[in-house]
Amino acid sequence: MTLPHPTVFLVDVDNTLLDNDRIQQDLRDHLDKRFGVASRKRYWTILEDLFAELGYRDYIGALQRFRVEHPREVELLSMSSFLMDYPFADRLFASALEVLKRLRSLGPTVVLSDGDVVFQPRKIEHAGIFEAVGGHVLIYIHKEEALDDVEERYPAEHYVLVDDKLRILAAVKQYWGERVTTVFPRQGSFANDPKVVGAFPPADLSIERIADLLDCDPKRLLRSASATIEFTYEVTP
Repeated sequence: MTLPHPTVFLVDVDNTLLDNDRIQQDLRDHLDKRFGVASRKRYWTILEDLFAELGYRDYIGALQRFRVEHPREVELLSMSSFLMDYPFADRLFASALEVLKRLRSLGPTVVLSDGDVVFQPRKIEHAGIFEAVGGHVLIYIHKEEALDDVEERYPAEHYVLVDDKLRILAAVKQYWGERVTTVFPRQGSFANDPKVVGAFPPADLSIERIADLLDCDPKRLLRSASATIEFTYEVTP
């Protein structure tokens, strides 16, 4: 059996390391320009329907369904190229890869994401995230329901989970209890929606941006019970 690590860091992707809201806006703009507003609205409706059905946004699956409704629009191939060739590295939040590097210096660091089996891995690889964590990437349909598998693959005495969704943080906290420190970067639409945020208990640690983890005392990440968090900043005269 693999002996447990003292601490394993689990880090989300969309709106945690990558500005997914910006990616979505670029996609909307491309659809408007290439296919028109009506097509963009229809594609987005399909995308949201799939999100409700699957629990994650299946961009490729939505495109397939859209194509069934428009079988002669061969121009849709350009949409596929836009998705697969998108410059994801340009949408990394400031210092995202540096944060991963710092966490890896403290313990094993694993990307923990929801998503499909084609687009999400490509996004992670082309953004440079896959390399930054040494290939330690887990993608599930519902990651909060696969924590037993996470624990088997990366056994640890303590976990630190960084995620922009309080729903996920709350579910993981309920499962692991004091064995996990939950970190909530207030980035993206979910993290800044008062109704969404108000529906769940607060995380152990809230930060304004992922880069704040570069200034966080590592000892604070190992405490779970809503510890007081201190940041240290260098002030240049």
